[in-house]
Amino acid sequence: MDSLATALYVRTDDLLMGSPQLSDAELVTLSMMQAMLGYTSEARWLRHARVHLRHLFPYPPKQPGYNKRLRKAVGLIRHVMRELAVDTALWTDDVWVVDSTPVECGRSRETVKRSDLAGWAQYGYCASHTRYFWGLRLHLLCTMGGLPITFALTGAKADERETLLDIFATEPTLVTDRPPGQTLIGDKNYFGREFESQLADLNIELLRPARKGEAEWAGSQLFKPLRQVIESINETFKGQLDLERHRGRTPGGVMVRVLQRILALTAAVWHNEHTGQPVMRSLTAYDH
Repeated sequence: MDSLATALYVRTDDLLMGSPQLSDAELVTLSMMQAMLGYTSEARWLRHARVHLRHLFPYPPKQPGYNKRLRKAVGLIRHVMRELAVDTALWTDDVWVVDSTPVECGRSRETVKRSDLAGWAQYGYCASHTRYFWGLRLHLLCTMGGLPITFALTGAKADERETLLDIFATEPTLVTDRPPGQTLIGDKNYFGREFESQLADLNIELLRPARKGEAEWAGSQLFKPLRQVIESINETFKGQLDLERHRGRTPGGVMVRVLQRILALTAAVWHNEHTGQPVMRSLTAYDH
């Protein structure tokens, strides 16, 4: 964990100008470690940092300052994530996997009525777990090696196809900077002639399981093991990085907590590649 934290700090500090005490590079590193080590409470995490991490952070912040700076650092964290991702061989992979997963934000009716997330969070249905939930959806675009390429956080009812097209419209260089012929693997929800035509215009070939009444696609026997990749990535976020225990209560709070977890996985993949680890997405070496 110390090795990863030091590498991330040095890489981030090269991109940024530090401040006298807790620099932006330290803030990003501290936030990554919080997610990686499973501290869903900021107060508990800072108490731990003050006692056990003084060798890495001589001036650990107090909770109000950490809270405010972290919520203002959304753009910074996204920038660092992209820099780390581009600095891996996986960034140029010509096969992507895409899916969305629930980010629950409340269970009681009283929470729904009073939450600052009302209007963004919605009631939705999770087919994988056969349950309804109130919250958001995390839409992830990843490589087969588990490197997050980009993401979107939307209401629970947002159409997965429209969200994906919006991602490409917002970040056109994701496609234009690559050679033609990118392959995208999705589930049955990514369907429709117009949708597939728009992807084809972007030189993206869509592969998905056949829907009811459709003929089986060529190579359909490969979909199940390939689809398992994105399911496994989602499980890493939920089982190891506590995505469903984010404890965010405001739009800014939820966003930065989700970003912390994506940063943690991106940093782990980046560090594992640069240190020659056999499994890029493994978090085992970082106390998981």
